[in-house]
Amino acid sequence: VQLVESGGGSVQAGKSLRLTCVASGSTSCDHGMSWWRQAPGKERELAASIGIDRSTMYADSVKGRFTISLDNAKTTVNLLMNSLKPEDTAMYYCKFYCIGSTRPYWGQGTQVTVS
Repeated sequence: VQLVESGGGSVQAGKSLRLTCVASGSTSCDHGMSWWRQAPGKERELAASIGIDRSTMYADSVKGRFTISLDNAKTTVNLLMNSLKPEDTAMYYCKFYCIGSTRPYWGQGTQVTVS
């Protein structure tokens, strides 16, 4: 599975960004996708996830501001980030995992900087 992320950038606080991750390759398994983020000097943390049934989960720090969605083909996951804060500054990574598999797949990351 290959993941390509896009949509990062530098914005002012209060603005919005939309991240997109496209999965290709062996994506036919029942799977979930998620967005993680890692700020300098900090551990990678889950920002939002969406399951095969489109159930969603959000970190408390982004609830009410971020929205994760999955396209009909279930190979593209978007993260709409509203009301961005400086503390949202991080490298954002897309993750793909097959249900029941212990091997996740990660994208290369896209940088989000909020000033």
